[in-house]
Amino acid sequence: MKILANDGISAMGKKQLEENGFTVVTETVPQENLINEINKEGYVALLVRSATKVRTDIIDACPSLKLIGRGGVGMDNIDVEHAREKGLHVINTPASSSQSVAEQVMAHLFSCARFLYDSNRHMPIDGVSNFNGLKKKYGKGIELRGKTIGIIGFGRIGQATAKYALGCGMNIIAFDPYMEKATIKVEVANQTVNVDIKTSSMEELLGNSDFITMHIPAQADGKPVIGNNEFSKMKDGAIVVNAARGGVIDEDALIENLNSGKVAHAALDVFVNEPTPREDLLKHPKISLTPHTGAATLEAQDRIGEELASQIKELLG
Repeated sequence: MKILANDGISAMGKKQLEENGFTVVTETVPQENLINEINKEGYVALLVRSATKVRTDIIDACPSLKLIGRGGVGMDNIDVEHAREKGLHVINTPASSSQSVAEQVMAHLFSCARFLYDSNRHMPIDGVSNFNGLKKKYGKGIELRGKTIGIIGFGRIGQATAKYALGCGMNIIAFDPYMEKATIKVEVANQTVNVDIKTSSMEELLGNSDFITMHIPAQADGKPVIGNNEFSKMKDGAIVVNAARGGVIDEDALIENLNSGKVAHAALDVFVNEPTPREDLLKHPKISLTPHTGAATLEAQDRIGEELASQIKELLG
């Protein structure tokens, strides 16, 4: 049985599938050629990440497909319900990338708190001629310890972020309409400390957080979760991170509140128009940027490959 891993799969995941009799092809097929290629080769499974879209046209036109796999958490690039109605298995890997995303969120928090992203832009250009000027410009950073981080969405990734934040000495406010409380297990020096966190209202989170990070899926109605109304309720000088999905923060409202100073900094790993995000976001002097690489660590890719392989062996083996 042949599997097309159109956005790639780790060597470990590929090996495990091949050891169980599957043929795994990792050459990327352009979106417009997918239907012809799947039908020509008779692929039984299509594995994607965020680049390849699996819409109704592919699902309806490719009778050989039995399974669609998403290496990662969000499946908004797959017409999941339609695929399942047609009898296809649709799987993802929700447990594999939590730690990697959480670490990147923390990296962005430190980057914003100490102006690292902007310093790295300007030191190569002005470091020789204006060293003291840059030193003064970046000399008003803040510490994370003792500050409050608001986590919107308290599932696996939100809780993994809470672990790192607790390790940094931060206070946690969490909002999740589907959860009342969670116990966070923080491992430090071969010891485990259990921290119980009760979720709060969105209003409490917005009004009391120094940092706010988003860990929720794209909304079914396509509307942002954070817009001008929510920005107005935040503390002056808040720092906002979005490593969830493009669109959960209103990008126009974000720029407006960065320009006014209501929001001190933002960090974005995801964008509305990926893979062609708007230029004014990319060039904004108060935004720390990464190109949707939250789960892009070697360790996460191995876990994703293994989790996909395990599910495929169970469903199609």
